[in-house]
Amino acid sequence: MQKTSSRLLALLSLLQTHRDWSGGDLARRLDVTSRTVRRDIDRLRDLGYPITTVKGPAGGYRLEAGTRMPPLLFDDGQAVALAVALQTAAAGTAVAEDAARALATLRQVMPPHLRHRIDLLHVTAVRPPAAGATAEVDPQVLLELSQVIHARQELRFDHTPGPGAASGVSRRAEPHHLVTWRHRWYLVAFDLDRDDWRTFRVDRIRPRTPTGPRFTPRALPGGDVSTFITSRFRGNDGTTTEWPCRGEVILPLPAAEVAPFAQDAIVEELGPDRCRLTLGSWSWTGLAATLGHFDTDVTVVGPPQLAAAFADLAARYTRVAGSRSGPPP
Repeated sequence: MQKTSSRLLALLSLLQTHRDWSGGDLARRLDVTSRTVRRDIDRLRDLGYPITTVKGPAGGYRLEAGTRMPPLLFDDGQAVALAVALQTAAAGTAVAEDAARALATLRQVMPPHLRHRIDLLHVTAVRPPAAGATAEVDPQVLLELSQVIHARQELRFDHTPGPGAASGVSRRAEPHHLVTWRHRWYLVAFDLDRDDWRTFRVDRIRPRTPTGPRFTPRALPGGDVSTFITSRFRGNDGTTTEWPCRGEVILPLPAAEVAPFAQDAIVEELGPDRCRLTLGSWSWTGLAATLGHFDTDVTVVGPPQLAAAFADLAARYTRVAGSRSGPPP
């Protein structure tokens, strides 16, 4: 028979699968008597685990959500995953300080062999340079937005359009999702004043009270929030993740040199010093300008709009090169 402490952990692990267990099933799984199961259930209750008795012909037990935080059970893999997640969250996010404290608490209660593994695992989450100037999001605002999303209540809030705006603009919206995109928090909501879906930066939101009436959620364009967000930030209508403008060119460069800088483009090797590049952008001019970053000759395969965009850029740059700037003030 297992030691009592090991048996309690095994019992708790079974109860955490979020299903009802009969006393007989638990006894068979643990290879103990039903009387031992009842005693172990009482021990877990004394430790703070809210285990309720399920009525029925065979009876049973269920682990419920409690009103206070009982001791938690993690296996080694879960503990390592949690440590990695906390180290990542501790890099300049809205909950960085809380994440760092949680990681210190987790490490303190780990057994020595697992603490040694965690100490060897150092994750450095590097934020891109542009994110350094990103306004931090108030965790309280995140909680308030989460509450109205869960309650399906209309949100009334002030939204500051940009850093130069003097004051916020009053908005009404049906909030649907909180998402992160490139180190920023966004609220996906149906804007009631503009009768359309919008994404609002959370650091520019100031919720108002009281909240509005409850609403029935609308179907999100694209079917899911990932498709919608990707589509909107690519300049589309929210229903497809494809770029609005997509072109194909030939570059006189090895595919191996182009691939590291191609991001989500498709690179096809055509020879030792030639490759085909298929990529997209929010506009034809933007696509042509992006291809200029490779600093080489470009042969346009198609479509004609991309070739026309190159011609427009060439004329524009020619005017800039031929202009004479006056003396500096």
